[in-house]
Amino acid sequence: MSTAYVVVTVLGAVLAGFSAASLLLGAEWTVKPLADYGVPRSWWPWLGAAKAAGAAGLLVGLLVPVIGALAAAGLVLYFLGAVVTVVRARWFSHVAFPLVYAAPSAASLVLWF
Repeated sequence: MSTAYVVVTVLGAVLAGFSAASLLLGAEWTVKPLADYGVPRSWWPWLGAAKAAGAAGLLVGLLVPVIGALAAAGLVLYFLGAVVTVVRARWFSHVAFPLVYAAPSAASLVLWF
């Protein structure tokens, strides 16, 4: 396991965990855009839980690599879904935000191989 893999994986876990916490705690900078994009409020706890599970999976992946790879793949798909949601809502200036969160997970997955 390389140092780069560990650093990128921990960074991805921290970012996904931060994103999950901000959603689950109802931080305005997170929930207001979701409402603007048309994401139903009933989905928010599930979306936050998915991000939290992905963050935990990345950290577990440092001990059980296959779990980390699956978590990274899941987070990449999650944040690509967020990009689609942002584009469908026509908030093109916000597309970069989910990509920033997806990048360390994608890098972790690439370094895993």
